[in-house]
Amino acid sequence: MKSGVVFDIRRYAIHDGPGIRTTVFFKGCPLHCWWCHNPEGESTKPELVYRESRCIGCGECSRSCQREAITPLTQSIFVNRDKCVPCGNCCRVCSSDALSVAGKKMSVREVLEEIEKDRAFYEESGGGVTFSGGEPLLQPDFLDALLIECRERDIHTTIDTCGFAQYDIIDRIRDKVDLFLYDIKTMDNRKHRKYTGASNELILKNLRKLAENGSSIVISFPITPSINDDDENVTRTAEFLTSLPNIQQVNLLPYHRAGIEKYKNLGKPYKLSRIQPPSNQKINSVKKRMETFGLKVGVGGG
Repeated sequence: MKSGVVFDIRRYAIHDGPGIRTTVFFKGCPLHCWWCHNPEGESTKPELVYRESRCIGCGECSRSCQREAITPLTQSIFVNRDKCVPCGNCCRVCSSDALSVAGKKMSVREVLEEIEKDRAFYEESGGGVTFSGGEPLLQPDFLDALLIECRERDIHTTIDTCGFAQYDIIDRIRDKVDLFLYDIKTMDNRKHRKYTGASNELILKNLRKLAENGSSIVISFPITPSINDDDENVTRTAEFLTSLPNIQQVNLLPYHRAGIEKYKNLGKPYKLSRIQPPSNQKINSVKKRMETFGLKVGVGGG
């Protein structure tokens, strides 16, 4: 049975598609967005997460590490991530839950067992399962197998994607997907390269093909101050979306700082530390501007 790497399964999700959902987070993403609030989803490999605020400085983790990747400090530790595997030995001896591993290999059967637990909520609320990440299209065989099983069980399926993949991968799975949550970050290719690490050309091309082939699509548009919230980009985005069929709605996702601590826990730098969340006035301005093009616009997921 096929397997893949997952870093979280979140039950009772209400912002990842219609109704009450179970969201399965695939590990690994081809983009590296500066504002990403799930940095543990970027790498395809498992990573050690260290929450310093929970650490009691007992030193048990250091004594259990066979690679000598952990150095005890006063009331904390230093993790040498170049040496860390991670094997999980330190997590097993940590009495304060300061250490954990983000990412584990799971079979299709194991994931389905988690999805099936909330079937009653799906049926009552019109919900289902959402495959997110990271980027689910980066593990196409695993994703395809899960979609087939969900279709056989009559479970509504949603894919939350950045769209950066070869179209044959999207074409392979699109008939098994009830709804796509598709990210559009900026129409400016130069900015897109700078803030995500890749061109937006393939993403926009794939979106057009997906829409023209009849898939149901909700657009996710992150509002990130000084990066993509200017009038020119909002207008260009709205113009592009109105040229496409089957766009059900645009969901505005205001930038927030909730993910900053995650970067620290992974030993990674955070590049937008000086950026503040957009004001309600800015959010309403973007919403009204897009609505002038005839688009249905909401704020947040769902």
